[in-house]
Amino acid sequence: MGRIKRALGRARYAAIGGAIGGAVGGLFSRNAASSGAAVGALIGATLGEKRTDVDAVVERVKEKGEQATADAD
Repeated sequence: MGRIKRALGRARYAAIGGAIGGAVGGLFSRNAASSGAAVGALIGATLGEKRTDVDAVVERVKEKGEQATADAD
């Protein structure tokens, strides 16, 4: 399940980045729109990968905290 979640997160951020990059590039020319979309998608995929990793770490820390609280009781 982790691989699917990571892939979907990366795809979501890549789509958002591509849309933003294409819109900004489209203000200048068609070629810039294409290049902007590509760069935006690459940046978005990178951010999506990092975000998924951070969310996984936070989830593990929460689980350890809950387990430590339960052990203390």
